[in-house]
Amino acid sequence: MSELVGDARQLSPSAQEALRLRAAAALVAGRTREDVSAVFQVSLKAVDKWWAKWRAGGREALVAQPRGRRVGEHQLLDAVEQQAVRQAVLDHRPCDLGLAGQLWTRAAVRDLIAKLYRVRLTDQGVGKYLRRWGLSFQRPDKRAVEQDAEAVRVWREETWPAIRASAKAEDGEVLFADQVGIRSDQVTGRTWGAKGRTPIVRRTGNRFSVNAMSAISTKGRMHFMVFTETFDADVMCRFLDRLAGHFDRKVHLVVDGHSAHRSRKVRAWLADHPDRIKLHFLPSYSPELNPDELVNADLKRSLPMHSRARDQAQLAAETRRFFHRRQRQPHIVRGYFGGPHVRYTLE
Repeated sequence: MSELVGDARQLSPSAQEALRLRAAAALVAGRTREDVSAVFQVSLKAVDKWWAKWRAGGREALVAQPRGRRVGEHQLLDAVEQQAVRQAVLDHRPCDLGLAGQLWTRAAVRDLIAKLYRVRLTDQGVGKYLRRWGLSFQRPDKRAVEQDAEAVRVWREETWPAIRASAKAEDGEVLFADQVGIRSDQVTGRTWGAKGRTPIVRRTGNRFSVNAMSAISTKGRMHFMVFTETFDADVMCRFLDRLAGHFDRKVHLVVDGHSAHRSRKVRAWLADHPDRIKLHFLPSYSPELNPDELVNADLKRSLPMHSRARDQAQLAAETRRFFHRRQRQPHIVRGYFGGPHVRYTLE
């Protein structure tokens, strides 16, 4: 036994706990303190200490306790000060508070703490506070300064519920649509390479592009059209014709404020087909309210990783393949509607 125990101070906390419990069990079984000291190779003082703890609190008194400072102990900022700094980071930009920049870094938070409370922290110390506050370093979304916050509120709380109710009453279907352009020289994403040497992706040096229009529904349906000409009223009317041909009920189509969507020719088409399609317009400068924008982002991420198009025809074919693939994946299409900003449902 002595060879197994050795110097108990060198044991791990869990092993020390097991030693204490075994020694206490031997005492409970009737062994003398001298026998326990000899068998487990510990001092009589240690045996007496463990026995006193056992008698006072039982097994729990001998269980290993967490070491070190308790969470929150001896922090330079108290709870109120921490909450104030956390809320400032969430609600403001550094430049709003007299600091440099628009993005919060550990250095910016450090400067804010120094400005407010005359406390100097290291970047590592600031990082510990940020993690403790439940914050993480993220790539921010962009918002246009021209966006009308009240219009966005009205859309979320009034317009969208009204569209949903109208579609339900008419047994219709709601789709969100948007157009996107794809260029041959577009390279997105990352790849592994040697440190200090930027990897090279070899592609055609010719520049060409194609455009696409897509529409998605919360039920996982996707409709699209790939074209090479500039997006205008004629293209929009052609897309409306094709979309109406896929439905035997009324479609409520949500789009942005592109001039082609509001053109006289499109308005005339809608007037001639009042029971087929009705357009609804999103607030200006609010792409985050359109889940079809996520389709565009998905396309632009996916295509460069698989595309080796050498001409416009090949690029158009690969774009169609992407949309055909997503049409067979309704669970992914439904996922576009579960974004962090607005969750659209028809229930």
